[in-house]
Amino acid sequence: MNPKTRTDQRVDRSFSTPKMGHQAAAGMASSDECLDDQYQIILDNITDGVYAIDLNWRVTYFNRAAQKITGIPVAEAIGRSCFEVFRSNVCESNCVLRETLESGSPVINRPIYIVRADKKRIPISSTTTLLKNGQNNVIGGVVTFRDLSDISELRRALFKQHSYEDIVSKSAGMHNIFSILPQISLSHSTVLIQGASGTGKELIARAIHNNSLHKDGPFLAVNCGALPDTLVESELFGYRAGAFTDAKTNKPGRFEQARDGTLLLDEIGDISAVMQVRLLRVLENKTFEPLGSNQPIATNARIIVATHHHLEELVERGTFRKDLYYRINVVKLSLPPLADRKEDIPLLVDHFIERFNRLTGKNIAGISQNAIATLMLHEWPGNIRELENAIEHAFVLCREDIIRVACLPGHILPPSALNPIAPGLTLKEIERRAIQQALERNRGKKVATAKELGINKNTLRRKILRLGI
Repeated sequence: MNPKTRTDQRVDRSFSTPKMGHQAAAGMASSDECLDDQYQIILDNITDGVYAIDLNWRVTYFNRAAQKITGIPVAEAIGRSCFEVFRSNVCESNCVLRETLESGSPVINRPIYIVRADKKRIPISSTTTLLKNGQNNVIGGVVTFRDLSDISELRRALFKQHSYEDIVSKSAGMHNIFSILPQISLSHSTVLIQGASGTGKELIARAIHNNSLHKDGPFLAVNCGALPDTLVESELFGYRAGAFTDAKTNKPGRFEQARDGTLLLDEIGDISAVMQVRLLRVLENKTFEPLGSNQPIATNARIIVATHHHLEELVERGTFRKDLYYRINVVKLSLPPLADRKEDIPLLVDHFIERFNRLTGKNIAGISQNAIATLMLHEWPGNIRELENAIEHAFVLCREDIIRVACLPGHILPPSALNPIAPGLTLKEIERRAIQQALERNRGKKVATAKELGINKNTLRRKILRLGI
């Protein structure tokens, strides 16, 4: 860097020397230049990018790391408008430097994206502060930024490690399911998927189909609980022309349409006793008869059934046929509720942010610590579907590049949301505090504490051991 450039980049310092002689003043000037050189060496040898602007938004300083990250040489950056150099996704709407200059408050580790000189879009973490001279007057702003590309690659690798098809989780229970899904997929056996509403039963069914010998055939799903008996029968088995008054033409049922593919019978626990008999016959004989026909039709569709009920209890009460239960319960998968796998919430949130960025064309970079802590404290009766809806709601309201508590649906905000969580806490510390406070409120009774937190007592016991409570 030539002397002229260094002088242009030097921050103005004002010294008062009313009683100094020329020699002392010269010594002070020499010392000042030496100090500037030291600052230059330090700033050019750190790995974070640093640049400064004046009040006209012109770049006055640009260190080597900034050159390396952006791909723009120092000589080209100095003197240009910062938005021409930095080209971030927030330059036109939520400029972090403008926020600092207008409010006087720094922005710390704000995740954003910039476009490099080679047109590559990369994630960075940006921190801003005011630039002042010796008289404490604001003369511009300073930005330090860190390339998060490697971290993003690690996150993608972590996501791949903790995912199966479109299902993401790092909980032990879900990974046990992931480990056996390949074998289940390659079999022809009927699969029973049990889990509360919103836990991802259809995603599991689709994952089985996509990795099965039936993957080249169609995947069809029918919600048996949403249709009355007459419609369930015609929906599943179809009908022939003349079967009833409005039957003008033949209509194939789902068993016929799913030939060579997979048929998901969702909410099978809600079908009537009459339909249970008909369905049992189809599963046993692999044939069915459309309404208005006495000619059996063979089916080779892979059958997967799902329900939010505990079918064992329905069998004991006599509302679900025991023989049908044993016919469909060849391989059973039980999906845990989100309340029992809260460690998955940050991973799921990242997954949904990435998806909604693609769908909406937005560039939401992440979620604030207070917002993720709020999500961690919610009980999630609607499970993963409710979490997905919460993130979609946030995308509608979010006007910044990061999701904050104010963007989340009001019904998931606990009373404690009125008192922001202290910054600097990790998710582990937040979870420990929540469990400790719940134990105190319930006088150490673990069953009552688990009920309040919306988790299983065994899950609570494991968390207490893991968190050292």
